[in-house]
Amino acid sequence: MTPQQQYTNIQRRVLDVEDYIDILRRHTSWVLGPIFAGLVISCVIAFFMKNTYVSRAVLRITPPQISEQLVPSTVNQLMSDRVAQMETQILSRTSLGELIQRPALKLYPRELKDKPLEDVIEQMRTRDVHINVMNIAGAGGRPATAFEISFSYDDATKAQAVVLALITRFMEESVTVQQTGSKATSEFFKDEITQAKVELTRLESEITAFQEQNSGHLPEDLQYNVQQLNVAQNQLAAVQEAQRRLDEEKSFIESNLQTLKARRDELNAVATTTIEQGGGIRPNERLAQLKGEVTRMEADLQVLLQSYTDSYPRIKQAKQQIELKKVERDKLQAEEDAAVARVKTTTKVISNPQIRGSLIDINSNIDQVNLQLRSKESDRLMRMKDEQALKEKIPVLESRIAASPPNQQKYLSLLRERNLADQHYQELERRETMANTYDDVGKRKAGENLEVLDNANLPSTPNAPNRWLICGMGIGCGFMAGVLMTGVKELRDTSLKNLKDVRTYTQLPILSSIPLLENDLLVRRKRRLAYVGWSAAVIFGIVAMTGSMYYHYFLTS
Repeated sequence: MTPQQQYTNIQRRVLDVEDYIDILRRHTSWVLGPIFAGLVISCVIAFFMKNTYVSRAVLRITPPQISEQLVPSTVNQLMSDRVAQMETQILSRTSLGELIQRPALKLYPRELKDKPLEDVIEQMRTRDVHINVMNIAGAGGRPATAFEISFSYDDATKAQAVVLALITRFMEESVTVQQTGSKATSEFFKDEITQAKVELTRLESEITAFQEQNSGHLPEDLQYNVQQLNVAQNQLAAVQEAQRRLDEEKSFIESNLQTLKARRDELNAVATTTIEQGGGIRPNERLAQLKGEVTRMEADLQVLLQSYTDSYPRIKQAKQQIELKKVERDKLQAEEDAAVARVKTTTKVISNPQIRGSLIDINSNIDQVNLQLRSKESDRLMRMKDEQALKEKIPVLESRIAASPPNQQKYLSLLRERNLADQHYQELERRETMANTYDDVGKRKAGENLEVLDNANLPSTPNAPNRWLICGMGIGCGFMAGVLMTGVKELRDTSLKNLKDVRTYTQLPILSSIPLLENDLLVRRKRRLAYVGWSAAVIFGIVAMTGSMYYHYFLTS
């Protein structure tokens, strides 16, 4: 039966500098091998990587040359906000897809063989195209006045062409956005103005119809109607008073006429000798005067008719006076004709000269009184017509005054709506004018615009990759891997390496040490194998690095 083995855990001693040097000496190949491998691998990778050229351009947001207080903008976004919106539009799948498949560019040919177009577009959007807003203090407190467009690609010429295409897209999109905004604004105001005009026309038509239906009954006619009513009442009172005076004067004239006729009859009662004769008679001066007056008044009436209508009061009055004069003229003409007929048959001969003179005076007075009586009758008829017209006018005015209050509220409501509609229409026209002015400002490039500050450059040197940095990183990674492998190997090796280990772990005094004796043949074989291995590795590494450099400098140039 095997006695049970007992194990004792012994803590490793702390290593010093000599121990580390001894470890490196014993494991040199484990350190140099990974370093050389890292150098070869990183060099091959670095020089097989394609050059990446970055073309850049800077666009500046120019502030408006005309103050917005004079010409307000019709676009409710700042240019910096519109740039973000345009960026989304320009970097969309459709836009980038058209750019990738453009015959003059033919971008990403290798990627398109292995990936679908959507993945290539996403790669271009997220990795190669960059649009960075530059926080430059601008006028008016704007947060940014410029932004940079960059594109990374393995062909410098195509990188520049893509940036130029993106600049063109931004400029065109900016103009499109402004034109679209101006067009939308113009169409909006045009539609609004059309609707406002229709509404204003409708209200004006309602007001016109209301005024025609309620002519004389409108609220603004109330004061006028009251004044006209007072005037008509005063005129009626004056006409009635004049009519009363005319009646009195007419009664007095008729009484005087009766007296004259009685006196004439008394004188005619005196016996005279009557003889037949066909002599002439003296013409009636009053008849000739009336004929002249009628002719003159008809001429005046024709002059008035050239300026006024038949309903004009002055024309009506002139026609009435002409009719009265004609009636008087015809009556005198009939009397004269009858007198002429009597004279042709008989003639009274009065032998007493005094009586004959008195009769002549009485007949003359009678004619004058008749003339006065006819004049008063004419005035009385005119006054009666005026009185009748005023009596008909007063009830109309009273009805208009009574009808004004019920119509006042509705009429004022229509006027208020018309005024509001007119103000709205005028405001829309003012805004449309301002929008058209801003459109003209945009066409003259005097508003807020995009301007190319730095055009797309043609990169002469690649921005990536940094090959020497990659090689250095490969050497560093190889060194770390070698140190790690050496440390692992050292930890797994529990043998005693030197006299320090023997003294520490055995706690015994050391009298002497015997070196390791190996077969010379085996030693030389190991050395030759190591030499061959290292030589092959170095040659392979040099060939690989040389090939990658040749590929980079000669085949891809």
